[in-house]
Amino acid sequence: MANRRIEMMEENRVKLIAAARKAFAERGYSAASMDDLTAAVGLTRGALYHNFGDKRGLLAAVVNQIDSEMAMRAKAVGAGAQDDWQGLLAEGTAYIEMALDPEVQRIVLLDGPAVLGDPARWPSQSNCLQATQATVERLIAQRILKPVDAEAAARLLSSAALNAALWIAASEHPKEVLPKAVEAFQALVTGLLARPA
Repeated sequence: MANRRIEMMEENRVKLIAAARKAFAERGYSAASMDDLTAAVGLTRGALYHNFGDKRGLLAAVVNQIDSEMAMRAKAVGAGAQDDWQGLLAEGTAYIEMALDPEVQRIVLLDGPAVLGDPARWPSQSNCLQATQATVERLIAQRILKPVDAEAAARLLSSAALNAALWIAASEHPKEVLPKAVEAFQALVTGLLARPA
C-alpha cells in the first residue's frame, strides 16, 4: 500500500512537471495558470502544493530538469570529440548554442534567473561545475592546460558559457549574437592552454 502511494506521488510529480514545462514554454512563468495546469493533468492545486510547495517550487523543478538535460546534451557532444581538450571546447560551445532553443531560452535563461535568482547557485549548475572541474584537472595533469587552480578555472569557464547563453537569450537578435559569443568563449578557453593552439 505504501509503495503504491509513493508511485502515485511520483506519477503526479512527473505529470505536473511535464504540464508546467509546456505551460511555461508557451506562456511564460508569470502568465501560466496553476489552475489550468493542474486541471490539464487531472490533479488539484493541493497536489501541486504537496509536491512543490508553490508555483516557484514547480519552476525550480522544471528548470532543474531542463538544465540537467542541457548538461547531458553538452556532455554527449563533448564525448564525441577527439580528446578532452576538444571535448571541453565542444561542451561549452554546445551549451551556449542551446540558448537558441525557445524552451531553454524562455524557461531556463529568462524566467529561471528572474524568479529563482543566480543560476550559479542552482543544483544543476553545481553538477556542471563539478564535471568541468574534473575535466580541467585531467587537462592540467596532462599538461595541456596551464597549472592554474582547477576550481577557479572551472568556475570561470562555466560562468562564461552560462553568461554567453544568458546574453543570447536576452538579445533582440539571438542568432546574430550566437557566433560572437561562441568565438569569444573559445578565445577565452584557449587562453588556458599551456602551449599556443
